[in-house]
Amino acid sequence: MVRRRRSIRRRQRPAVPAALERAFPGVLAALYAARGVTDPAELEPGLGGLHSPDALGGTERAADCLAEALEQGGRILVVGDFDADGATSTALAVLALRELGAAAVDYRIPDRFEMGYGLSPELAADIADPVPDLLLTVDNGVTSVEGVRVARERGMQVVITDHHLPGEALPEADALVNPNAPGDPFPSKHLAGVGVVFYLMLALRKRLEARGWFDGGRERPNMARFLDLVALGTVADIVPLDRNNRILVEQGLRRIRAGRARPGLLSLLAVAGRDTARLVAADLGFAAGPRLNAAGRLDDMAVGVECLLTEDPGEARTRARELDRLNRERREIEGEMQSQAFETLRALDERLAGADLPRGLCLFDREWHEGVVGLLASRIKERTHRPVVVLAPGSNGALKGSARSVPGFHIRDALEQIDARHPGLLSRFGGHAVAAGLSLDPDKLPDFREAFDALVTESLEEADLAGEIVTDGELEPAEINLATAEALRFAGPWGQGFPEPVFDGRFRVIDRRAVGNGKHMKLVVAPAGARQPLDAIAFHTTDEDVPPGAAHLHLVYRLDVNEFRGRRTPQLIVEYLEPA
Repeated sequence: MVRRRRSIRRRQRPAVPAALERAFPGVLAALYAARGVTDPAELEPGLGGLHSPDALGGTERAADCLAEALEQGGRILVVGDFDADGATSTALAVLALRELGAAAVDYRIPDRFEMGYGLSPELAADIADPVPDLLLTVDNGVTSVEGVRVARERGMQVVITDHHLPGEALPEADALVNPNAPGDPFPSKHLAGVGVVFYLMLALRKRLEARGWFDGGRERPNMARFLDLVALGTVADIVPLDRNNRILVEQGLRRIRAGRARPGLLSLLAVAGRDTARLVAADLGFAAGPRLNAAGRLDDMAVGVECLLTEDPGEARTRARELDRLNRERREIEGEMQSQAFETLRALDERLAGADLPRGLCLFDREWHEGVVGLLASRIKERTHRPVVVLAPGSNGALKGSARSVPGFHIRDALEQIDARHPGLLSRFGGHAVAAGLSLDPDKLPDFREAFDALVTESLEEADLAGEIVTDGELEPAEINLATAEALRFAGPWGQGFPEPVFDGRFRVIDRRAVGNGKHMKLVVAPAGARQPLDAIAFHTTDEDVPPGAAHLHLVYRLDVNEFRGRRTPQLIVEYLEPA
């Protein structure tokens, strides 16, 4: 399937406030202004700029429950999730509780292939006797109405920490901490699951201090030492980087750059070939996060959690190598699934004979792996610029699916609408605005496919599916240099909601060749009106995407630093290209 052409819109550059012009070089000042920054103080990364834990609803009651469990020597079980946010949330909760003096802390990650997501009734019933005195969910639980009921019937106190959108009814837990709970006053609604846990542990330490817990000589732990985990989980979960999250991520990055991170995280970055001294947020998102996620996709996320928990560097290296092996296996599986999916779409293109694809795409193959459907849905969404659901057979006989969406179509709310219009069609669903999960019976797939496409068609116009790319405009040839690339690299942290700068312009093609077994394209280009050649790399791009005779290309790119044999040069990371 040929990549659909995309429209390019340049981000409006407002007048740059004088304070920004004085504080930053011209390019950076303009970029910050375009992202809504008006005062350099908004970019200060100090921990003093964080919102107070007192502002997060439910922390007072949750801290009381946990403090009582610690004082009574109670057993605590942390129930996590099988993605990177869930793994970092679990590790942070276990480590912090142990350092705060908890007598017995263990964790449980549900098997995604047997029990599915979160605190399900099956998981609550499966917890072996003697049951824990307190069950703490991290990165899940706000929709676990039945799971909480079963856990409490078995005698457990239940404290929920989550950041996902709640359903119509809240579970009857002993305490619930979620910035997205109805009426919660916390100013930042974008905390990742690990961020919510971090805030609760701050509140718990404060509560224990007030109760005299540290008066007898117990060490009062420094919670900042867990910020490497907070940074990893926040970036990997692709939550918007508002000011609060940018502070959390930047402080975690600084600890990692200084070598003061968990041995497992340092080992994950080492097997990925990342230089921790020059680490940026994207390295967490594209190197450490996928390797951690691979355990939950293909095996058991306990492998990832143990990697983050261990204090032994040797064990950390061993576990990181195992996660790296799983990630390579995941790539192979994803590559095969992607080839099959694109062939299916190519055949559909031909069958439609010039008509456009369905606005809501729903793909299924009985050979696909349920742990990788989310990644495949993202790839297809990037290619087709429309909401996508990808399903695979689940181990319990149901179909397990992941959905990815485009701006203007809230995918979790869409599934809720489908569920309301067609009761019983979906067995389970949940998620966010741009990503969601679902399950349904195999015999209901045709009805779901029809209902999904109908709702997307009803909600979005063809113009909404144009795949618009928003750029920061052109850089002058003199600005495309190593100094600008270095400044951009460390001017973040960049991420969702505070996007990394992307530029566009017309370039003359000097050389081109396929690399990576023909999957990617290496280019040598020069900006219009300049002779100085520049290296560029276009991932997941082939001759099918670029006519061989194209002498000039319109590139959308990020300006980055390429390090090779001790030499650092500017390099264009191509996000999109088309003949000029």
